[in-house]
Amino acid sequence: MSKIQAEKPEGRRWHNITLGQYVALRNGVPLGDGRSLRNMLQRSFGAASFAGFWQYWNPIWGYGLGRYVYAPLRRVLHPVVAFILTFAISGALHDLATMAVSWSPAFLFTPWFVLMGMGAVLGRAAGMDLAKRPFWLRAAVNLAYLVVCLLPALALRSAIL
Repeated sequence: MSKIQAEKPEGRRWHNITLGQYVALRNGVPLGDGRSLRNMLQRSFGAASFAGFWQYWNPIWGYGLGRYVYAPLRRVLHPVVAFILTFAISGALHDLATMAVSWSPAFLFTPWFVLMGMGAVLGRAAGMDLAKRPFWLRAAVNLAYLVVCLLPALALRSAIL
């Protein structure tokens, strides 16, 4: 078993893995490889569950969130709470970036990401496993999760702003 396989981020020794190892683990190609985007999209949308989707989506961002947000939160909170809070913080950072560029309020990503985090937790709790289903169905289900979580976030944003 390679060092990357032995130190998967889900394991307790995830703090020992480098960004390059993490990206290679998630994308199947080294950091900066021209196939990274294609692999990320195929692996994310082809994931067997919505929780699995997030294991492959944007591995550079995921590495930072896992190491600097989720891991510290998990030391003091239940893993489910830490997971959803990590999504909330990621959403807030996306909202802040949007506000910095647009110079206007942007309260979309935070509620959307919280709902997606909750969706991932609920899917895992329900034992969602589409691994034996065709790629197109897995992609459709993962895309549906994104859209279903986006719609109430858009409605909330409209009501607030």
